[in-house]
Amino acid sequence: MALYSEKVMDHFRNPRNVGVIEDADGIGEVGNAKCGDIMKMYLKIKDDTIEDVKFETFGCGSAIASSSMATELIKGKPVADAMQLTNKAVAEALDGLPDYKMHCSVLAEEAIQSALEDYYKKHPEKAPAKE
Repeated sequence: MALYSEKVMDHFRNPRNVGVIEDADGIGEVGNAKCGDIMKMYLKIKDDTIEDVKFETFGCGSAIASSSMATELIKGKPVADAMQLTNKAVAEALDGLPDYKMHCSVLAEEAIQSALEDYYKKHPEKAPAKE
């Protein structure tokens, strides 16, 4: 059995949504000191929808693939959907990751959450009501 799925390899070799959004509405950066991976996510939000998303990742192939897949899963979706994205959903969309690489999908989830938190800090009137 191959260590990585075809989807992981495809998103590693041909990552989607790489780059910077200069006038991003939300920016999130997270890292894992243990493995050295760093992810930065940029969100462009219009009418409560993620109009565009870009990422920069310094890390292994699984980190790059997780970043790429995570952007694909939230692009064009309502902000509420992006807030619900889990690392498990990212890993499943990649047809799985080895157990010792699951932290890469966790970083992708955390980077998106961090970018959304930044967006809500800049636009508190858009933040969901606290229950």
